[in-house]
Amino acid sequence: MKILIVIGDGMADRSADELGGKTPLQYAKMEFVNSVVKDSMVGLMDPIAPGIRPGSDTSHLSILGYDPFEVYTGRGPFEAAGLGMELKPGDIAFRCNFATADDKLIVKDRRAGRIKEGTQELVKEINGMEIEGVKFFVKPGVEHRAALVMRGGNLSPYVSDADPHKVGEKVKEVKPLRKDAEFTAKVLNEFLKRAREILSEHPINKERISRGLPPANILLPRGAGVVPELKSVEERYGIKAASVVGIPLVKGICRLAGMYCADLPTATGSYDTDYEGKIKKAVELLKNGYDLVLVNYKAPDLAGHDGDAEKKVWVLENIDRGLRHIEGEDILFIFTADHTTPCNFKDHTGDPVPILIHGEGLRKEGVEKFDEISVIKGSMRIRGRDIMNLALNYAGYAEMFGA
Repeated sequence: MKILIVIGDGMADRSADELGGKTPLQYAKMEFVNSVVKDSMVGLMDPIAPGIRPGSDTSHLSILGYDPFEVYTGRGPFEAAGLGMELKPGDIAFRCNFATADDKLIVKDRRAGRIKEGTQELVKEINGMEIEGVKFFVKPGVEHRAALVMRGGNLSPYVSDADPHKVGEKVKEVKPLRKDAEFTAKVLNEFLKRAREILSEHPINKERISRGLPPANILLPRGAGVVPELKSVEERYGIKAASVVGIPLVKGICRLAGMYCADLPTATGSYDTDYEGKIKKAVELLKNGYDLVLVNYKAPDLAGHDGDAEKKVWVLENIDRGLRHIEGEDILFIFTADHTTPCNFKDHTGDPVPILIHGEGLRKEGVEKFDEISVIKGSMRIRGRDIMNLALNYAGYAEMFGA
């Protein structure tokens, strides 16, 4: 069988008062998923390990079979690779937010109102800036997201974040975390200062202010890292793999893992993504030479971070409608989350997530619903790094270990 892995990013949750004490998965009308769950193997998965709060980057690495404790150097390189930025040996990459700060550098909005337009024009004024022999390259991503690459000089990834990670706090000065990172911190702070001056005076931001919108007047870099060396999925497992992903982070992981990243302009990485088109594209890829396709839906995580349980229900029901397009296909279908993002916590937690594996000839465990509670009755209690071995086994690709 061909393999389809669908990740509901941040899909898992905790009980929500506004949903009568149910989780969004319990509350949502997951008609297709719940029609196949009784004929599936189900259970709980720890994306990294029990109690570890995973990022989307470390959890996707784990799900693809990599040990994040060995290969993870920081989120920045994945964001940059996902945006198609050139990365060279010695480059330092960061993920960034376009954000809103006042004159005293107090963060008023970490996402600049989830800005959706104008970022291409904003970066033109700061992209390619050079300071003391170091060039700074900036490229916008989905909404407020961007990536920053530093190139030249004796650079080190061991620097702190400028992002305070909270509204109402002051933008942090970048600090060296090791002696050899002092130069990197110094030139990065100077770049951020100059970039803020340019962005604050940019016509795009003046126009946003006139419309009552928060200006994207500052960059908040975080997650510094160097490019990791990943053995490709094809080299590791002997299969051809592809992905259908909207967000640069996961796209970058897939690219660095040697996977083909399908071009689907309607896969926005936000609430307005093409829920059905992603699955249609995945099925098309599986029918045209690819053995495994990974699909990521970012929208559940957005709703979790926004603390909007009802929006998360709406997203989950849209994902379910998209999944109907695999009905009748001879594939091994794996449905899970990369982490839990509870709406009452508004961030990732280390809770286990539900997982479903469905395919011809597998055990039918008879669980009636797919949610965080019902799947406890199933047989699986695994970690993210187990998924690829299970997928290869159940799809018929696994080789004998021993005689």
